[in-house]
Amino acid sequence: MTIALVTGANKGIGREIAAQLAERGLTVLLAARNKELGEKAAAELGVRSLVLDVTDPASVRNAAERIDEEFGHLDVLINNAGISGDPAGQRPGHVEIDVVRSVLETNVLGVIAVTEAMLPLLRRSSAARIVNVSSAVGSLGTNTDPDHYFAKMQGSAAYAPSKAALNMLTVQYAKALRPDGILVNSVTPGACDTDFTKPFARTDITRTAADGAVIAVQMATLKEDGPTSGFFDDNGTVPW
Repeated sequence: MTIALVTGANKGIGREIAAQLAERGLTVLLAARNKELGEKAAAELGVRSLVLDVTDPASVRNAAERIDEEFGHLDVLINNAGISGDPAGQRPGHVEIDVVRSVLETNVLGVIAVTEAMLPLLRRSSAARIVNVSSAVGSLGTNTDPDHYFAKMQGSAAYAPSKAALNMLTVQYAKALRPDGILVNSVTPGACDTDFTKPFARTDITRTAADGAVIAVQMATLKEDGPTSGFFDDNGTVPW
């Protein structure tokens, strides 16, 4: 039995990742902060639900204990939970520190907390995989390329830096876990038509949450000779 945990999975791309993993025959734990919303989504997909708030140490610890008691191991961890934060509060020159702190708490510290709690379980797997759902807006390469549209976007003191930090975390965990055979990669789903992108009021987004989930599922089901310490989208490697 292959066990997969997907955080922030009651809606959007996380929900689609859970659905696609379940379609591949994995036993999926759909994690959400809200118990009722998580149970509803899990029931609709035919997977299991798990209460998990990545910013709450007790919640993270309880989730790890439940997985240990029920399954004894974990094969796939997908750190999908993330927030964008109020765009107005992270614009350089007008930054609200509480906005930045909140984004980093979820997008960076939350990933560390969950990964650390799940590592003992992942080490019991014969082929564990960790996938961090990042974003191309965290790429230093694209943001400094004058020909890329990211270089022309409004600056961000929270969301974009949080994803750049997440990418570096991916590299550091990949280095540390390589001897254990645990593959660790970052993925960018691209802009998808979900609740996450609605605050940006974009009308040009045509990709669906299901489209965005594909690369995460691909990295979660890598063979043992698959890549580690990489950053990927549907087209291949994304520049750091």
